Amino acid sequence: MNPSTIIGMFASIVLLVSVLFFTAESPQSFLNLPGLAIVLAGTMAATFISYPLKEVVRVVRLVGLVFRRENTYIRDDIKELVDISRLWFKGDVRAVEAALEKARNPFLRTGIHLVIANTKEEEIFDLLRWRIARLKAREHAEAQIFRTMATYAPAFGMIGTLVGLVNMLEVMESGDLHVIGPRMAVALLTTFYGILLANLVFKPIAVKLERRTEERLIAMNMVLEGISLITKRRLPSFIEETLNSFVANYHDEIRDPSVAKRDVIDDQVQNARS
Repeated sequence: MNPSTIIGMFASIVLLVSVLFFTAESPQSFLNLPGLAIVLAGTMAATFISYPLKEVVRVVRLVGLVFRRENTYIRDDIKELVDISRLWFKGDVRAVEAALEKARNPFLRTGIHLVIANTKEEEIFDLLRWRIARLKAREHAEAQIFRTMATYAPAFGMIGTLVGLVNMLEVMESGDLHVIGPRMAVALLTTFYGILLANLVFKPIAVKLERRTEERLIAMNMVLEGISLITKRRLPSFIEETLNSFVANYHDEIRDPSVAKRDVIDDQVQNARS
């Protein structure tokens, strides 16, 4: 399970429970099935109208990715690239082919197969960059569906509000609060449901999918760089150091905070001496 998703879900549940139990006389007053149905049904209907069926079905299956921690196996890819570079540097093509059979990354396998086939370096890069661009475009479109749903949900919440207000005005002359109250609840709660679904469900899923895409693009660009170095027959040790830089954790690429702090201390010492 993805720990950040679990923490976010727990925090949202605590928030909603606190709102229901500490600000309302009856928690059931925040439950209105007709209003929720208006928001959910309207959002799904608009989404199916906006996108092809196969895209919507594929995206629904991606919701599970939000709840589990996906491993890109970037460390394994680095190890495989370094091992292959050693074999390729020695000129052992058969050993390289045998190593490729064990590689789990299809993007890596495609690139190395092209290198073995003596494909021109420019053609290899063009093909691999096209595959990176295709993945980026496809997964961006998948996340965009959830962002679109986040736009539709509040809009249908407002539609539910208008419906509730119209129904309430029809019975306003009777002055019966038992009739006016439920219809007023539909008017207000549909907006509440629309905003809640947009900001606690649809937008977070879109952001999570976009972050997943960024991580996958980093892994693919790392593999592309490794294949580039292999075609240039760079030393395996140089390839390893270069690829490790893709996963190294730097707090600040411009300035090292520890060095900056040490410089401040030195300046203070010098000022004290003077």
